[in-house]
Parts: sequence; structure tokens; C-alpha cells
Amino acid sequence: MKKRIAVVGPGLIGREHVKLIQASQRCELAAIVAPDKAIHKNYAKENNVSFYTDLKQCLTLEKVDGVIIASPNRHHFEQANVCIDMGVAVLIEKPMTATVGEGVELADKARALHVKVLVGHHRTYSPIMVKAREIIQSGKIGKVVSIMGSAQFYKPKKYFEMGAWRMVKGGGPILINLIHEVGNFRSLCGDIGAVQAMASSEVRQFEVEDTVAINFGFKNGVVGTFLLSDTAASCRSWEQTSGENPSYASYPQDEAYLVSGTLGSLSIPSMLLRYYSPNTEASWWTPFEEMVIPVERTNPLAGQLSHFIDVLEGTANAQVSAQDGLQNLLVTEAVSEAARDGKTIYL
Repeated sequence: MKKRIAVVGPGLIGREHVKLIQASQRCELAAIVAPDKAIHKNYAKENNVSFYTDLKQCLTLEKVDGVIIASPNRHHFEQANVCIDMGVAVLIEKPMTATVGEGVELADKARALHVKVLVGHHRTYSPIMVKAREIIQSGKIGKVVSIMGSAQFYKPKKYFEMGAWRMVKGGGPILINLIHEVGNFRSLCGDIGAVQAMASSEVRQFEVEDTVAINFGFKNGVVGTFLLSDTAASCRSWEQTSGENPSYASYPQDEAYLVSGTLGSLSIPSMLLRYYSPNTEASWWTPFEEMVIPVERTNPLAGQLSHFIDVLEGTANAQVSAQDGLQNLLVTEAVSEAARDGKTIYL
């Protein structure tokens, strides 16, 4: 029997979830939950489902096996609490909550009430990331030394007009975008123990940052750097280099990440692997062997939905649990604190 899933917040990402649910053979759309606006009511009607402004009412009146929360960040805590209180499994778009304190409370409640919670770090299910983790863990590039990353892109004016919450506290590219990168960095190199950062809002003049430079210190000794900007006319970002989302212009010749070890390096997402042959000396005078690791590019959001259904059916545990989502949120909050206070923040 198909699992029935309600979607809360039919915005940019919420509508992508709806499309995937409607296309799936394993689940069906149960309802749309959103503010009382004509555009939302019409959208629910177009998808032949009921429309609700109150999530609790929806879960009371409809048969719902799972909920996907894709509303603005500030609503995640309240809405996820409704699901947990009513014993309904929930997939919460990142960040799981707007603050670490809320995240701790939510994770504790979900654990105490035995409710399944997933956090929407969809790149976890990217075949590119799966293969990258395999290569790094195989030892092909030796002991990991460093990681460099970039998410530089230009968000148009209409992006902010469609969601004014993105311009004020609780929005901004650290919470909206960097948290994806933190999840990827942790999955590639381990847990992060220290953060330094400098931020600017000079270009957009919003309450939140538009550009950030970050240093990461990993608990295993790896060090990393990251440059984030939503006002830079650049293609050095996951969306524009991975080829996973056709909505974005694609520049596969550029990179988002470079992971370097004592025997080689891996460029991601092009998957260009450079390494020293086993019988050669590791030296900057020694030429690298080079190869591009083949990877099938598929939509990681679809992979995430499939995993959510597996969790609902009881055949899998959450790959990105509430605790994992909380760790990513903890790092992003530390980045904001480090940028604000000019200090190294130790986690």
C-alpha cells in the first residue's frame, strides 16, 4: 500500500517534494499545509488534495504516514513538534530548527517518544557523494590532510521577493546554503571541532550576511576552508557543477570541493582523481596518475524520498537523523558566532 505523505510549505523546495511524491509508485500526496492564501489553495486543488492551514487539523482529519516540512526555517520547530506529539514520522528540511537550543529539544523529544525524524540533507543521497566517500575511505588518496570548498552564486532579486524571511535573522546563506556544505564536509572528512569566520553584508545590505570566508578544524586533524556568497557571479557551487538539478546552468569543468591526502587528491563533483602510483615517490616532482571516476548523475531529492519511504516502511533507519542534523546546525551556528565575535569557536 502506498504511503501517504503531507507536505508543509509548498514553496520552491516544497513543490519539488510534491512533484517527486506525485511521480512515485511507492507513495502518494495526502495534503498540502500552508498559510491561507489563494495561491496555496489553488496549488492544492491542482494536485487534487485537501488544503489545510493547521498541521494538527490535517493530521487529525487525514490518514498521513509521514510529513515533509519545507516551510521557512522559523516554523520548523513548532511544526515538527506537532508531528512528534502526534506520533507521525517527519522529514524536516534543513536546518532542522532555527536555533541549536530548539534542535536539542526536538531531538530529545523524538528520542523519548520513539518518533522517526529525518533531516533533509539531500546531498547525502547523491551518487557523487556516495562514490567520493568510498574513494576517500579506501585510502586511495592516503591520509586526508585538507579540504577546500566553495559555494559562490548569484541569487536574483525575485528569490528574496518570494521569501522576505531570507533577508532577516533565521535566513541568510549560512543557514540556507552553508548547512548543506557542512553536512558534506562532515561526511567526507569527519566531525568539525573548531571554526573561524569573517562575514560581510556589504553588497545586499540585508540584516543577514551575503558573503562569508570560513576555516574549519576537524577533530581528526584535517583542516578546511570554505568561501560562501549568494551575491557572487560565479559558478563555483554544487548546484552549478554537479549536474544533478537541471534548473541550474551547468559548468562541469569547475569544482565545488577538493579533498587532498598524502597520496593524492579528489576533485568533486567532477570526480577527477590524481594520485601517486604505488611504486613511485610521493613528491611534487613526481607526475600524478589521473583518472575520472564514472558516476551516474541522479536527483538526490528522489533518493531522499525513497529513503524516507524505506524508513516509513520500517526497512531502514534514518541516514540523516535528528542528531546528525543537530550537529550540522551546531557548526553553522558556530560560523555565525565566529563571524560576529571574531573568535575561534570550539565545538
